[in-house]
This record gives sequence, C-alpha cells and structure tokens, in this order.
Amino acid sequence: MRTYVIVVDGCRPDEIRPLFMPRLSALRDTGTTYPAAQSLPVMETIPNHVMMMTGVRPDRSGVPANAVYDRAEQTVRDLDRPADLRAVTLFDLLRATGRTSGSVLSKRYLHGIFDTRADFHWKPEPMLPITEHAPDGFTADAVISMIDSADPDLMFVNFGDVDRVGHSDLTGGTLELARRAALVSTDYQIGRVVRHLKDTGRWEDSVLLVLADHSMDWSLPFAMVSLAPLLARDPLLKDRCVIAQNGGADLLYWTGPDADRARAVARMREIVLAEEGVLSVHAPGELRLGPEAGDLVAYVRPGHRFSDPLPISNPIPGNHGHPATLPIPFFVSGGSPLVRRGAVSDAPARTLDVAPTVAALYGLGRPPGGWD
Repeated sequence: MRTYVIVVDGCRPDEIRPLFMPRLSALRDTGTTYPAAQSLPVMETIPNHVMMMTGVRPDRSGVPANAVYDRAEQTVRDLDRPADLRAVTLFDLLRATGRTSGSVLSKRYLHGIFDTRADFHWKPEPMLPITEHAPDGFTADAVISMIDSADPDLMFVNFGDVDRVGHSDLTGGTLELARRAALVSTDYQIGRVVRHLKDTGRWEDSVLLVLADHSMDWSLPFAMVSLAPLLARDPLLKDRCVIAQNGGADLLYWTGPDADRARAVARMREIVLAEEGVLSVHAPGELRLGPEAGDLVAYVRPGHRFSDPLPISNPIPGNHGHPATLPIPFFVSGGSPLVRRGAVSDAPARTLDVAPTVAALYGLGRPPGGWD
C-alpha cells in the first residue's frame, strides 16, 4: 500500500467542481468526502501542515502560526526552522517500522520546517522570488520523479499555486480569471500524478488523502485593520507590545515587565475589541496555541484583514488565518479496496486527523502523549 497526502494550499471547498477541477471532483465523488471538514487555529499554512503530520495541536508541537514574535531573538519571524517543530511526526513513526516517507513541499518555509524529516525530500525549485514557492508543474514533476526513484510508503505533497494566486484580489474580473486558471492548472497537475500511478500499476494499492490547509477570504482596500498604531497611543502599551501579523489573525505580545502583564493584556484586549473589523480576541490557551502565540490572538471579521505594524504592511487583499477561512475540502480516494466509494460523511474532519488516519492504515503506534 502507498499513501499520498495531497494538500491543495488555500483551496475553498466550493472551488472543487467539475467546471474548474474535473479530476479532483471525480476523485472526491468516487471516494469518501467530508463536507464539514475544517482547518484549525491559526488557519495558516505552516501550523496546519504540522498538524497533518503530527496529529497534535500547536501547544504540543510549538507551531501556532506562520509568523510569531521570537522573544529570545526579539524579532518577528516565520516558523521555518527544523528546531521550531518539537513533536514526533508520521515520518518518524513510519521509519521506526522500516517504512519510508517522502516530502514534496512547494513552499520555502514548509521545506524549511520539515527539512530532512522525511527519508526522501525535494527542495522546491525553481523558487519564484516573490511568492517563495515552486510552481505546481515543477511540484508534480518532483512527485512523479520521487515515485519512480524511491516509491516511498507515504508521500506528503503541497501544491502552492492556488494559494499564491488566491492572495490576489478577486474584486476584478482579470484576477478572478487568474484564480480560476490556477484551479484548472492545479487540477491538471494532480491529474498527471494520478495518471502516473495508474500507468505504473500502483493505483490499485494507493490511498489518497486530498485536503486544503485553510481556505481564503478577500477584502477591499478600505477593510483593513491596523492594531499597532492604536496600541502605541496608550501610555501603558507604547513601545511595550509587538504584533506578529498572520493575515486574518494577529498575535499580540507584551514585552514590558511581568509585573504589569495582567493589566497590559487586559488593556490590549479592550483596545482591540473596540476596533471595527475585529471579530474576537482570545487567550492562546483557549485555542491550544501554546506560549509561542504570545498573550492574545485577535481575529478579523469576514471580508477584512490585519495590516501590522503599519497600514502598508499587508497590501494583499486575499488572506486567511481567521474563522472565515476554516472550511476546507477533505476527501479520501484512490484505487485501494480500503477506500469507501461514493460516501459522504458528516464527521467533523480536521487537518489534525490526517496523522492518526495514516497511522491506522499502517498499524503504527501513537506518538508520546497520544493523538489530540
């Protein structure tokens, strides 16, 4: 048996339809689909890929968002280093049983955090300089090449084009056509992989888990929320708080004296909740995000985005990270007799469920502390 976890980065459930994605639509309709599937906080790429491969929440993995404020280094940075991921992965569990794994991840920071954890791994190239990802055609080429050369038991694949185009604005016809073109292209590239599995006699033993890490939400230029200038006006908070912006979510950190933390966090919450466009504010513990997420997590309302520390910091209209981007496509397909055909499940599938599902297929043990 071979298992392929295929992530269509940033894809919305309603975008997988025959008009734009006929191959993925056919895979979904001939397998088992989970219409209630959702991403998990923070609804960003890195934490949800980590949850897929670990089966544990960010308070155990150390990876709550794409970007955090690193208190030791006193800077906001991406969680793109191997040491940032503290949890046992599926790659480790498979290796312990003598099985092999491969990762083909189109984005720079995904390749960075997973690094050499899989037995076989592809460095994304050619890397586009602005988007920092390899186009889906090259990703599909790498998947096919790895199948032929290594044929690992598990492959973890990220196709990034839909997400990268999705960060553009869909309020104009030209960019909406670009999004649709990306959907069509990604569908074709995944179809190439499926065709190769069939042509090489691997399909009958294949299980495909196809899902997104988050969906996408779009905002007009005026629907932008910038919290840093508001916090800087308060005498208690001025120069004593830092924001790690994650599009639809802001992570807020108190950097002043610990003795003032409770009062400062309460003040931050009050100021943020009063801002139009803010949906909610949470303590990281409520969302199981761990200390790396700081002191507060703020979400924007649908159709809005955060831009911090400056109003010009996030000019991208397409964003995710907030609850509007929770719904994701999630289905299981493939030629293996283990796949239920034409089934629709009301189970609340989550990105977190990938790891225990794959582990069950191979009879793997649980990681230390179990699954979440």
